[in-house]
Order: sequence, then C-alpha cells, then structure tokens
Amino acid sequence: MAANTKGRNAKKRKESYQEHGTRRERDEYGEYKLSRKDRKKLKKAKRRKKLIAILAVEFVLILVLGVCVFGLSKLDKMQNLGIAAGDVGMNEDMDADTAALLKGYTNIALFGIDTREIGDLGAGNRSDTMIIASINNETKEVRLMSVYRDTYLNRADDTYGKCNAAYSKGGPKQAMEMLNTNLDLNIQYYVSIDFVALIKTIDILGGVEIDVQDNEWEWVNAYMYETTEVSEDYLDHYSPFLEGPGLQTLDGLQATSYCRIRAVGDDYGRTERQRTVISQIVEKAKTAGIGKIIEIIDEVFPLVATNIPKTTMVSLASSMMSYELGESSGFPSMRENARIDGQDAIIPADLVANVTELHQFLFDEDDYYPSPTVLEINEKIISDTGVTAQETDSSSE
Repeated sequence: MAANTKGRNAKKRKESYQEHGTRRERDEYGEYKLSRKDRKKLKKAKRRKKLIAILAVEFVLILVLGVCVFGLSKLDKMQNLGIAAGDVGMNEDMDADTAALLKGYTNIALFGIDTREIGDLGAGNRSDTMIIASINNETKEVRLMSVYRDTYLNRADDTYGKCNAAYSKGGPKQAMEMLNTNLDLNIQYYVSIDFVALIKTIDILGGVEIDVQDNEWEWVNAYMYETTEVSEDYLDHYSPFLEGPGLQTLDGLQATSYCRIRAVGDDYGRTERQRTVISQIVEKAKTAGIGKIIEIIDEVFPLVATNIPKTTMVSLASSMMSYELGESSGFPSMRENARIDGQDAIIPADLVANVTELHQFLFDEDDYYPSPTVLEINEKIISDTGVTAQETDSSSE
C-alpha cells in the first residue's frame, strides 16, 4: 500500500496475487473484467453527468501566471510543509501498463481545507474539497475529478472511514497516499488553500456571476455568519446578505458561502457548486490584468501551500497557452448512501468498477486492471458495509 505500510504488507500482496491471479490469469478467467451490464451502467452514468469544461483549480492557473510574469522569486511566498515529491507512497503492485501510462500525466491533488486557524494548512484539518487535476503532458488537456469528502475508503493507514479524515491525520502527504492507494494513482504534488485564500481571490477578481437558485440563497446567508466569524480578522469589509435568488455577482464571502452549502443536494450538489465557482474564477483569472495578478500573489500566496518544484512550475508555465479546457466529473459515480458507525457515508458500489471508470475518464485507459491492493480494499469495503453494485441502481443519480 502506501510507503509507510509497504514492509508489513509485502506478505499481503503476495497472498493477494496468489488468490486473485496475475493480470494474464484475471484476463483469461474474466473475473475482474466488467460485465456487459456494468459497462452499460458506466455509459449510462456518463450520459447523466453534467460535465463542466474548466481548467485545473484556480490556484494552479494563478501559480503558472505568477511564474510567467514574475519568475520564480514570488513562489517563495507560499508555504512549504516539508513534503518532497517522491516521498509520497503509491501502490507497488500497480499493473505495469497502468504505471507506464501514468508517467505521461502530471497529476496534482487540490485540497480546500476547512481550517479554523487562517494559514494553518497542515495535519489536524479536514479537506472539505478534494480534486484530482490531471494534465496530459503531450496534449496539454486538463481533466478534473472531484472525490466526495464522505467517501468510505482506506485512509492509507489501514483504517477505513470518510476519506477526508486522511488529511486531518497526516496532512497532504497522507491525503495524497489515500488517493494513490484507493485509486491506483501516482500523485506526488498538491496545492492546499483555505477559506480566506478563496475569498480574497474572488474579491480581487471583482466577484463571480452565479445563478443562485430559490432553494440556495437563504443558505448562502446562513453560511455567511460562520464564514465571517472564522475570517473576519482577515477581511477588510462585510458583505451584504443576498436579497433573493437569481443571476447576480457574488463577492468573495458570498461565493465561498455558496460553495459550502450542503443542505441542497448534499455533497454532490456542493461539489457541483464548487465547480461552478471555480469555472468563473478561471475565466476571470485568464483575462485579469497584471495589477490583479500582482495583488493576488501578494495577498493570497501566503495562504497557499504546495510542493510543486520550481522546475515543474516553469515547465507548466511554458505550456500555459497550450492548455486545453477539459471535462470534470465526480468519484464515485456508482455509489450508495449509508450510515456507518453512526455517520453518513458514501459507499463506492463497487470500488473496482468506480476506479475503472476513473482511469477511463482521466487517462482514456480502456484496459485498466486493478492492483491487488485495490481488490483487497474493495473486498474490505463490501465486508464492512454490505454494499455491492448489484444492490443499488441509484449510483448515478
């Protein structure tokens, strides 16, 4: 599994290979190939998704713009939590073809942190938002995959529960290892931000235009109380409450409160609202003047943590104009809501089918074979929750 458990799990991996067979054996027996019924279910889920064409999260774009305009010196304004690329664990039993394919992509984990201490972006805080930004190094297409924060997964320490607790336990390193372990990924880079970074960015860009629905506007006002309480020492103004629904320009505090709504559409609706706000920020940032970029760097960079090396940032910056807006989606798409240990959770139904879809979506990988680690996690989730793909037909709603 992750690097910190690989020694004591070597025996498990060997036993799993013996139990599940090699890639060739699984291919011959067809045990872990998707059935025709499951393939139809995946296609149906894709048709139902509302896909949004957006670039990687706003701060990746702003980081790149900053490098283009100012060079490398401004990157020192950001926090460094001491996580070196290459120190983040991955599944050593990942299929060789998958591992080779992933080398053609730069995958970045983007975390929105629900911190109550502004600027504290390390362990002890939960990741309210988790997005995988995958950049095709050849075509420059960027695709996004949101991972629902309440998803029941292995937290990369052999404990199971809501996946956003991985960040709280071990900061961005364990959160990246959680994604790698459950999803057969190779993520080494992250960007973490908090409320105030988002608020300040939106304010500097002049707000974002959002069509607030009738069942949302009062919740925006409700969340503004708590968001203001947390961030008031860092804000230079108080925002007025929304007077009603409709298309309107939201300032930073209003838009951040809009992103935090859970009462309308649960975690799925909140993720959709976050993507809507992100898409607006990206479009504004792409056309922002130099003055606004300078202001964002000075005001926001100290509230951002990342381990993206300067050389990698320069490489991203050199290709900035070649980036192609891609699609976004959410994980897991086949799922079941359940209460586990007294808490509401999102159960992948099943993990193998969901990870197969993720690899097809992010990497156009039509011949993905799950690692023995993913197979073991899938069996554990089924054992803990009793949820399987055959028991739910609401996974893509």
